[in-house]
Amino acid sequence: MKSLSEIETTVKRASKAAGYSWGVSEETGKSIRLLELFSLPGIKHLNEYFNQKNKSKFENLNLISKNNSSSNNSYCPITLGVSFLDQINVLENSKKIEFKNVAYPIIFISFISRSSEIIGKKIYVEMDEKKILLNLNVNISSNFINQDFPKLANTIEVNLLENEDNFTDDEWNNLYKLSEETFVEESDSLKEGAAGAGLTDND
Repeated sequence: MKSLSEIETTVKRASKAAGYSWGVSEETGKSIRLLELFSLPGIKHLNEYFNQKNKSKFENLNLISKNNSSSNNSYCPITLGVSFLDQINVLENSKKIEFKNVAYPIIFISFISRSSEIIGKKIYVEMDEKKILLNLNVNISSNFINQDFPKLANTIEVNLLENEDNFTDDEWNNLYKLSEETFVEESDSLKEGAAGAGLTDND
């Protein structure tokens, strides 16, 4: 079994050989490593994309807006991913961002997952009726985990979620009240022990 470090290094070198800069290649290595960590087909889809890249033309998107649609060719998932990662602090204010015609979207999604960690917020993705939740780069959950990932996404809608508690105020207050039973009242002996505790006079 290949180590995650070996996967990252090999992907970085392969991406450079495929025509990307060292900086972009390094980011690609980190993203594919992430997919393999989560048992998602990163190496498989990257291989297929590089093979297709030699035969087809893909469109680069460097400046992302709320609505993004490629003119003729599918978006390159690597350039798109790096752009999203670089601009996430600005894109965060958009709340919802849409992309049309993205090649090998699982590669792009790995960059979105890393962006979730940067802004400290969950990101919800809808991809052609498939649903994916990216949780601060800690895990990736979806409703099609046992299905093959598509090689092309017609529409990807990215929703940046606001952080909210997953419980009501009453539920929290009840639990907190129960926790108060473990609080220790400050007795006279504790006060005496705290005042100058551990000090000795050697004079």
